[in-house]
Amino acid sequence: MFRPLPIFIGTRYTRAKRRNHYISFISLTSMIGLALGVLAMIVVLSVMNGFQKEMRSRILGMVSHATLSADQPLDDWRRVADAAMKHPEVVGAVPFAELEGMLSFKGLMQPVQINGIDPREETKVSIIGKHMVQGDLDALKPGESGIVIGEITARRFRLNVGDKLTLIVPEVSSAPGGITPRMQRFNVVGVFKVGAELDSTLALINVADASVIQRLPEGQVQSVRIALKDLFLAPEVSKQIVAELGQGYRADDWTHTQGSLFSAMKMEKTMIGLLLLLIVAVAAFNIIATLIMVVADKRADIAILRTLGATPRQIMAVFMVQGSVIGFVGTLIGTVLGIITALNVSQWIAALERASGRQIFSSDVYFVSYLPSELQVSDVVLICSAALVLSFLATIYPAWRAAQTQPAEALRYE
Repeated sequence: MFRPLPIFIGTRYTRAKRRNHYISFISLTSMIGLALGVLAMIVVLSVMNGFQKEMRSRILGMVSHATLSADQPLDDWRRVADAAMKHPEVVGAVPFAELEGMLSFKGLMQPVQINGIDPREETKVSIIGKHMVQGDLDALKPGESGIVIGEITARRFRLNVGDKLTLIVPEVSSAPGGITPRMQRFNVVGVFKVGAELDSTLALINVADASVIQRLPEGQVQSVRIALKDLFLAPEVSKQIVAELGQGYRADDWTHTQGSLFSAMKMEKTMIGLLLLLIVAVAAFNIIATLIMVVADKRADIAILRTLGATPRQIMAVFMVQGSVIGFVGTLIGTVLGIITALNVSQWIAALERASGRQIFSSDVYFVSYLPSELQVSDVVLICSAALVLSFLATIYPAWRAAQTQPAEALRYE
């Protein structure tokens, strides 16, 4: 009895049984459609967040967050590493080298990026140690020409630990053409698998062996690799460290090598979100059809209310309340079901795989063997807000039509 008139009548119309059951059916389908649209958006975006998190942790856990180098090879890499570690965002700094070359085995060849690492220090900046499927990273001992390759490379060449292959690296020379290939035999001491393209494009050797290939004096390294707490701060942090080191130093970061991949993934999430929003929009604008039919069904009641003194603004508010309630209930149901599904979809898919005896996400095809999901509060808030706004906008035109009903029209419908 203390509620405003539009809210009282609007909520009563929502609960009331109608003579026209078709209107009730359309109202119910609008609510269900809105709930399903919100549910789909929350689940799909959560799954995309999960895949992005896996890609970020695997790929960016393998590549350098940032590298620090100078115009000349570093004589004392520890001084540079110590200077980097003074920054509060840096969690690790290790010697590092990068080479481009070709792997050759029994007539087969494959381009590869060679990273020179110190296996004792590498765990500070990389997740490679957690993804070894054969051998051990510590087998990369200086001077023993050991190499760790990716699982796809090993499968393509049919290599196992203990096999030998040839690394071909281009080298600038005074010979005609200016470049000559330099070949060196390596022993496969390990195989890693991170479930990404790096399994076919990356190989690891000891940083001392990399210095020999680059013809650097003993003790010199090409650069220092650093890992950060927040990898998205890599451009800013690396520039700050270089500024502290002084002239002659430069920095590179992951946004130059992997930035396009994650920009594409972000764009993909945005576009899929917009497409799914169209489902919500269709369901929300079904409220227009529902309210137009309700207005036609309640035209006599509206005219009587106008005769009793209700203003057009109050009549308009009545039907806006009714449509908003439909939108709110549909959004609420979809949000609750979406959150429950997003939090449990990984376990449900795993249970389905166990029950059926078939693996939906095979590790031979996908880079993960399960369906990852990461629910983000910002996505839920954005989806709910969009659904509620669309539902509210859908009420304006039918409510305006209802407000145009004149008091004298009550006689017409008696």
